[in-house]
Amino acid sequence: MTEITSQEGLQALNAAWQRGRDFLGTEFAILGGAMSWVSERNLVSAISNAGGFGVIACGAMTTDLLDAEIKATKAMTDKPFGVNLITMHPDLDKLVDICLENGVGHVVLAGGLPSKDTIAKLKESGVKTICFTPTLALGKKLVRSGVDALVIEGMEAGGHIGPVSTSVLTQEILPNITDVPIFVAGGIARGEAMANYLQMGAAGCQLGTRFVCATESIAHPDFKRAFIRASARDAITTVQVDPQFPVIPVRALNNEGAKRFVETQHAVIARYRAGELSLGEAQLEIEHYWAGALRRAVIDGDVINGSVMAGQSVGMVKKEQPTAEILLDLVSQAADAFAGSGRQEGRYLNE
Repeated sequence: MTEITSQEGLQALNAAWQRGRDFLGTEFAILGGAMSWVSERNLVSAISNAGGFGVIACGAMTTDLLDAEIKATKAMTDKPFGVNLITMHPDLDKLVDICLENGVGHVVLAGGLPSKDTIAKLKESGVKTICFTPTLALGKKLVRSGVDALVIEGMEAGGHIGPVSTSVLTQEILPNITDVPIFVAGGIARGEAMANYLQMGAAGCQLGTRFVCATESIAHPDFKRAFIRASARDAITTVQVDPQFPVIPVRALNNEGAKRFVETQHAVIARYRAGELSLGEAQLEIEHYWAGALRRAVIDGDVINGSVMAGQSVGMVKKEQPTAEILLDLVSQAADAFAGSGRQEGRYLNE
């Protein structure tokens, strides 16, 4: 197993991400990205037990399922972890209540702009709220709304993505929002990249793709093998066939499932034009394609016809490893990067 060889570098790293560590209550300011069907009790508890911050992906869960998942995760770890809620979920208020009843300390609100009422309800109960922002303006608006921390995620990430790269977003946002901790995500698989973002002002980083092949991940062996065999250029974004039916781009490994999504769009649009579906029904059916396709890949192992959502950092996933080993690799690389910066500059950049 990798060892942290530079204690001076580790000291500098700890100083750089202290704000993130304090906010999360963890040893390392590393969040596990919430990935549907992957980020459940086993992986979440493993990340938290190893010093990171695991996040349950609620996705389309019912209130009963989320309640059971939180309780099961608490039985596997006494360390902090969070819950990712999709703001468009029809039972969002009830899911928030489940989080409050179970004493969840951090809630990540994703998939759209959360209401001020939702943010206020969480904050009044002492829960720390985290939101995603794709732009500087929206980030400032969220801070004014009372959000406690932000995640900026570039288009290199897996799953649903925005149009701007991580490197551009960090330059635009990090120098201009300092009121709250900001965590950087998208395309990160090594500690040197984390060190760079920390030196730019990030409080920590979020990684998803890097943890899919963790030993504790319940992803199907064939799903993991697809990750290990893939290169960065295999993780492509989906195609929108008609501007009247906007599709949030999804990054996944290119396979028959991705091609079938294009065919699905054409078929659904044809049914709409034939009067069989309303516009809203057609848009919803197109979006629902991914829920079933992702489960088929992650749980059933159908990596040909399912959706193998992966970020471009998938090319750096080379083997299955215990979660604790993955985190130690990342921290060791980041510490070495800080040690190198300190030697080169004659001082540590964050001191």
